[in-house]
Amino acid sequence: MAHSLKKESKYSYIEAGEGTPIIVLHGLMGGLSNFDSVTDFFSIKGYKILIPELPIYSMSLLKTNVKSFAKYLHDFIEFKGYKEVILLGNSLGGHIGLYHTKMFPESVKALIITGSSGLYESAMGGGYTKRSDYEVIKKKAEDVFYDPAVATKEIVDEVYETVNDRNKLIKTLAIAKSAIRHNMAKDLPNMNIPTCIIWGKNDTVTPPDVAEEFNDLLPDSDLYWIDKCGHAAMMEHPDEFNTIMDTWLQKRDF
Repeated sequence: MAHSLKKESKYSYIEAGEGTPIIVLHGLMGGLSNFDSVTDFFSIKGYKILIPELPIYSMSLLKTNVKSFAKYLHDFIEFKGYKEVILLGNSLGGHIGLYHTKMFPESVKALIITGSSGLYESAMGGGYTKRSDYEVIKKKAEDVFYDPAVATKEIVDEVYETVNDRNKLIKTLAIAKSAIRHNMAKDLPNMNIPTCIIWGKNDTVTPPDVAEEFNDLLPDSDLYWIDKCGHAAMMEHPDEFNTIMDTWLQKRDF
């Protein structure tokens, strides 16, 4: 199912379904379509799925950081008039969700993170010295997944276009530095929000021990593994991802 983008005020976002709001936060090079299966599945199960386009390449360079994006998310939640939401984030999106929860805990009912940055990032934004070489970028995109076939030509083309756009590359590197700077190891023990951690056993960007560390540091978390799975579980194993998330939400009565 294709979902059209709504534009209101300064926000562009996908909205589907009715019920408890789940705000989905995409990663650094992740499109909104990465969450198509999540949107299709949960929008008919009593949830309203909202996926805002994060202003990754449109913020000023000074504001291109995790904290600014967390504030942007807070503004979006206020704009939509929600008191409490469930946040779901992949990669940088998970980090933004965590940082937002640190800053505005009263507005977050629950948190779901998958392949999240915030503790450790392997070359997030690094290794672009050969960015004009399509095959190098293709290999980099394929390495995100356990099954390289998941990195379709469309995905590779998008990454290639991003890293060869000077403005976008500068922003990408700024975000990567910001993700390292905004390490959350000291914050996590104080975050008492119910958190579901869904991780690919074969994630090379944020390896499995990162998931273990999140689970150890967060006071109220549950960790679930998906086998033969890389950095974007909701794309590589959508059915398994949805089942884990759905079961957890029901178990926690959300």
